[in-house]
Amino acid sequence: MKTADFDFDLPEDRIALRPAEPRDAARLLVVRDGTLADHIIRDLPDFLRPGDALVFNDTRVIPARLSGVRERPNTVVGGPEGETLTVAVEATLHHRDAPDTWSAFMKPGKRIRPDDRIVFDSLSATVVAKSEDGLITLRFDVTGPALDEAIRTVGVMPLPPYIAAKRPEDDRDRSDYQTVFATHDGSVAAPTAGLHFTPALLEAIRAKGVSTHAVTLHVGAGTFLPVKADDTADHRMHSEWGTVSTETAAALNAVHANGGRIVCVGTTSLRLLESATTPDGVIQPFHGDTAIFITPGYAFRAVDVLMTNFHLPKSTLFMLVSAFAGLDTMKAAYAHAVSDGYRFYSYGDGSLLFRR
Repeated sequence: MKTADFDFDLPEDRIALRPAEPRDAARLLVVRDGTLADHIIRDLPDFLRPGDALVFNDTRVIPARLSGVRERPNTVVGGPEGETLTVAVEATLHHRDAPDTWSAFMKPGKRIRPDDRIVFDSLSATVVAKSEDGLITLRFDVTGPALDEAIRTVGVMPLPPYIAAKRPEDDRDRSDYQTVFATHDGSVAAPTAGLHFTPALLEAIRAKGVSTHAVTLHVGAGTFLPVKADDTADHRMHSEWGTVSTETAAALNAVHANGGRIVCVGTTSLRLLESATTPDGVIQPFHGDTAIFITPGYAFRAVDVLMTNFHLPKSTLFMLVSAFAGLDTMKAAYAHAVSDGYRFYSYGDGSLLFRR
């Protein structure tokens, strides 16, 4: 399909810069069988049935945006001997490749090359590789838990570009940009549908007879990258690491066997479950990277209902929800959301989509 098929108009004032307070007071657009209904997040239990399973992503966002300088010896003939050339840079960590190594997107990145030294305040790294798609591989001078602590010290929360362009990150974001499920460090972007949940909402869901289950997908910075290819078939997804435990896979298979539905909180948990599921619908334990790219025509294997936020035009996530509920349906849903004042993107309102 053409990337342009997934475009739509979105006024700037629809982009949410702060989450709703309380979180479960955000709006919820319910999309089912081609119909649209306006609700709030607190109404979610009304659309669930006893025996259903709610699956959420328990990843935790790390302060993955690092500001520093690139250092390189001056090799210009006749230049001052021993002079070091420096350029200000910013890195957004993307994927942990080893205990001491991260791949990252960097700005400016075109002139960065292997063997450059990058200094982020008290944390330093060496560039060991640069891929054709712009990912920079950084090997840090510390490793393991010491590297984790150093990143927490020098990094800031990696707010999405559409928020960061309008206001700076602040102390509120340290809590606002984490879900109540956040347990395992590793994401550089929040699984944003989970931002709507509160302990009271979870209690109401469980009181309905709905089981809750955790999977982990560490969201990478690639989630914010635009699709530059004219044809979706030419777009390359960046991989992200995830895990589905043996116990969770068995529990979810039992839910389906007993006639229940799998309800995913967010596209991250959906992509992970679909990656872990065989063509005949059996969810398997999973531990590793996934680069699944879901567009219209994809045959869903595991997920029956999806709760998700409103996504960017021409993004891989709008392509995913269009595959799930239908492109025409989602264009109508987004047009309604725009005209009715719904708030978009990470801190915005939510939608509840029933698979077509």
